[in-house]
This record gives sequence, structure tokens and C-alpha cells, in this order.
Amino acid sequence: DGIAHYERLFRIKPEIIACDLHPNYMATRYAQQRAEAGQLPLVQIQHHHAHLASCLADNSWNSEEPVIGLSYDGTGLGTDGAIWGSEVLVGGYRGYQRYYHLTYVPLPGGDAATHHPARVALAYLWQTGLDWEFDLPPVMELCENDRTILQSMLRAKINTPPTSSMGRFFDAASALIGVRQEASYEGQAAIDLETLVDPTEKGYYQFDVKENEFNPAPLWQALLKDWRAGASQPVLAARFHNSLVELNLELCSRIRKQTGAKVAALSGGVWQNRVLLENTILRLESAGFQVLIHHQVPSNDGGIALGQAMIAAKTLENR
Repeated sequence: DGIAHYERLFRIKPEIIACDLHPNYMATRYAQQRAEAGQLPLVQIQHHHAHLASCLADNSWNSEEPVIGLSYDGTGLGTDGAIWGSEVLVGGYRGYQRYYHLTYVPLPGGDAATHHPARVALAYLWQTGLDWEFDLPPVMELCENDRTILQSMLRAKINTPPTSSMGRFFDAASALIGVRQEASYEGQAAIDLETLVDPTEKGYYQFDVKENEFNPAPLWQALLKDWRAGASQPVLAARFHNSLVELNLELCSRIRKQTGAKVAALSGGVWQNRVLLENTILRLESAGFQVLIHHQVPSNDGGIALGQAMIAAKTLENR
């Protein structure tokens, strides 16, 4: 009813319908039905490509020059059926290539994991081959029965879709150092972690970057070592954030060397984190990159529709 009202009000006659790849979104189902009923072309757009396009549109980007898109968020269906969320893309409105992403980790309970950072942390430890030692905060959070069930889920791959979500990566770090084990809304654990950051701390941890993945196994090992050595939560939170800042610079530098791309666009809900945003901008600009960020359009999913519209418009041009 709302769409029909706006079509009448603004005298809009659609020429093409754009929507997300996810088949179970209500918007996707509507788009498919509307396209079929009106015999209109339908273009289904990968979520993180839409984030990239949204940031480009917010910066009035009209060039065909490929841009490095750091699309970091919580959830978006990938073209391989996994849950994406830490996507380093190269492209523009007309298309993209996925250059790097976090190593996949099984996500216990799927979308329900957004409320259970402790379980995400234990999934990361399991994936990395690190023991669930009893004094670790996320281990202490769960009773023995819950831990047994979680291990069974991970081993048997029951309701544990693979994910490269940056949002869940933050959740795991927050739980692991004892900041937050349960969340009443998505991103709460990450927000709490950000507020603790010691701005004077400059230390950071390494990722293992191989082929098209960046594996956080070395980071988890070093973070746990520092936690056991008595490092404070503000210091650990700062080192975690600094690690991602350094990783962003490393990945962008690798891509620039491979492709010549020297513009980076930062989009996705994770970029609402000001510590990560401001320090990444500083490091990238000091290395000679032009950095595009959101100004009038939200960096989170509030900007997705604009990105979809821009990609659909370019699709029309090619018809």
C-alpha cells in the first residue's frame, strides 16, 4: 500500500526492480512478485556491492575507475551461500570482484548468534583450535550442558552457517576479554568494546593473510596471551581496533600494487565505530589513498536501497 501510494504521489512508473539476493527477505519476495506481475526486469544485488555503491553515490562518484570497497557489517548473503560481512571488494556500480574476506567461522544458531557473543567467541576458538579453558569469560558464561550442545553443533555442522561477518568478529573479541557475553540488540557487544578503547595504546596484533582470506588465528592467540598476562580491557580493546586499522592499510596496499586502485570507500554498519573509522582514514590517507566515507546517507543498511538503485540504473544503461 505504501509503495502504491508513493507511486501515485510522485507519478513514478518503474522500469526496473532491484532487491537483495536473500530469498527470504520480504522485500525480495515483493520485488520478485512485482517484477513478474508487471513484466519488469529484476536485478538481485549482493548486499556488500550495494554498500559500496551507496558510498560512491553519497560522494557523487561518476568515474569508471575501480574503487577498493571495505564493506564491513554484520550480515549479508554472499554469492556462495555463506553469510558475508568483512568484504574487501574492487569495483564500482557495474560490478565487483571480491579480493579478501575474514576466514569463515561457523555461526552457532545463525542469526540468533547476534544476541550471544559468548557462543560466537567459542566458535572462533573452536575454529582456531584453541581450548575452551574454564577461566575464559565466554566459557564461564555457559553451563556445561550448553557447552556440550554447542560443541555438538559445531562438530556436526548443525545450524552453523559459515560466516565472514565483521560484526560477529567484534562480538567475539568483546566476549573473549570479558566485556559482554549476551546482547539485547545487534552490535551492543561491539559498542561496549569501542567505548573502552585506550586512545594512547598503539600496539596491535597480526592477521595471517593468505590468498583471498585474512585469518585471525594469530590475533586470538596474542590477545589471549595478553589477557592472561593481565592486560586491561581498555588496552586489549585498543589493540584489537588497531589490528584492524593496520589490516585495512595492508589489504588496500596489496590491492593498489595489484590493480593500481588508490581510492577506498568505507561502508557498512561497522563503520559507525568512530575509533575504527577515524584511525583507518588517518592511516590510509597518510599512505596516499583517497578515502570516501558516508556523509548524507547512513553507512549501515539505511543506505542499501540507494546502492541498489544506482546499480539498477547502470544495469538499465547496459540494456
